[in-house]
Amino acid sequence: MSVWPAWEVQEDDGATSWCHVRLAFTDGARVDALAVVADGHVSIEDVRSQPALCLDDLAALADWIEGPLFEACGFGPLPDEEEGEGEPAGPRRARPAWPRGAEGRWLVAQEYRAAQEDGVDPVLAVMCATGHSRRKSLRMIAQARDAGFLTPRHARR
Repeated sequence: MSVWPAWEVQEDDGATSWCHVRLAFTDGARVDALAVVADGHVSIEDVRSQPALCLDDLAALADWIEGPLFEACGFGPLPDEEEGEGEPAGPRRARPAWPRGAEGRWLVAQEYRAAQEDGVDPVLAVMCATGHSRRKSLRMIAQARDAGFLTPRHARR
């Protein structure tokens, strides 16, 4: 998933941001959207997809892109997202539930190594497994390295 800002309107007590969003899937499907972030809410102004989205997928689109949009627009994580151990807060996410803590880091390492063995992009494999953006997936891979589940990226001298 890629998010890049289109434009922003500053108001007295806040800002309204428009962002271009592109979701590209491994099977060649693609969704392009123009999303608006204002007052802690996401609205979709325009959507183009190949192949066409069904109504259920279209209804879930805003919830699925909400977190990465807030991060890209500088609002930080969603207010109901909890940092730390435990289950993710609320059923707001369209992405699969992923365990946090040591178990999550271990699973990231497993996905990473399996992708390497299969000769595919390991970062993309982690992105698909977790449902997170590339940036968040890279952060999770680094945490798995720091925990000792993956070998260090560079040999130390």
